[in-house]
Amino acid sequence: MKKILYLFLSVTLLFLYSCIRSEDTSVEVTNPTPISVKKGSVSGKVFAQNGIKPIGGALVFTFDDQNKLFHTYSDPQGNFSLETPAGNRKIHIQTGDGSNFRTVFNVTVQNKEDITVPANVTKLTQVATMAYVKGSYDEIEDIVIGLGYTITEIDYNDLKNMNTIAAYDVIFLNCGSRTMGNSGTSTPNSDTVIYDNLATFVTNGGSLYASDWDIAYLIGGESHTTACNTAGGFIPDLLLCSTSTGSSTTYTNCTVSNVNLANALGFSTLDIQYDLGSWQKIISYDAAFWEILVQHNNEALMMRTNKFQSASSPAVPVGTSVNSGFITICHDDNGTPVTLTIDQAALQAHLGHGDTVGTCSGVSTSGNIYYTTFHNHAAGNIGNTGPILEYVILNL
Repeated sequence: MKKILYLFLSVTLLFLYSCIRSEDTSVEVTNPTPISVKKGSVSGKVFAQNGIKPIGGALVFTFDDQNKLFHTYSDPQGNFSLETPAGNRKIHIQTGDGSNFRTVFNVTVQNKEDITVPANVTKLTQVATMAYVKGSYDEIEDIVIGLGYTITEIDYNDLKNMNTIAAYDVIFLNCGSRTMGNSGTSTPNSDTVIYDNLATFVTNGGSLYASDWDIAYLIGGESHTTACNTAGGFIPDLLLCSTSTGSSTTYTNCTVSNVNLANALGFSTLDIQYDLGSWQKIISYDAAFWEILVQHNNEALMMRTNKFQSASSPAVPVGTSVNSGFITICHDDNGTPVTLTIDQAALQAHLGHGDTVGTCSGVSTSGNIYYTTFHNHAAGNIGNTGPILEYVILNL
């Protein structure tokens, strides 16, 4: 009888112990309730300074308290909706790398709140100082002014003064400006100072736009370029060749080959009218140096680079960005690099989690060079090249 009682008590205790362990185990494996991140959204429409022209492809971004990036892009009609962490946030809008055109405004976002901001705070502000050299066939300044921005006229001889051009962030070289500057009688050697100055300007962060015949500033020639490997210019001959062999024609079904440009414009094909009897055709180029933005079949029509560097150029402060209180960085967004221009005061926090100073591609100190075979001369029907040239202006 004692053995039976002992066995019963042993089984009972074992059962009770198992229940206790089972209860303990169930507590141990219970998943904690996830912490809800409080977010809202900020919506609006990006405009040029004139308050009329919507800007597509603008980067809109903010950060949370741990410098995590939240970002989106405006659509071709300028509309955006940015998911935003709750709290007091600084909203940035920029085109290009943000060093020339940007806007910053403050907003307080409540959890699950959708805020629509007025157009007067989302206008893209000009930070850059811009200049142009007047041309015979091109008036890019008309597009700049039409967008509500300011631009200063300089002349051919001003390009010979490094102190003059170093005051600007962007310089536009209109087609035919060399003809106007030298009455068409210049020789390549006489432009040596200009070539050296433009090389120094771009090496130190200045950006250039040149159209059609003014490719001669880049690769040499007189008022235009008639053959490959022409004397002059500051871009090595192996990187680009163009000759003035284009004739009056219309290229149909040209392709906008750059995805970001196509998304900003809202179209990826267009017709381009070349109505002048002679224009510069791009014969060859180094694909590792140039990015092609618009092309017709395999012929490049518009290109850009931010990879130019001249080892012999001196270090010269260029433009206004050096003393603006902002700095351009390459931000690591979960393994995806994004070029941003932020408040200089926030730099150390960003460097602390792996961001770097400079753009995410190319040489950090180099400016952009854009070259277009087409332009906006008054006699031409520029059609959809108009929005493309607006994009160029805002992304230099």
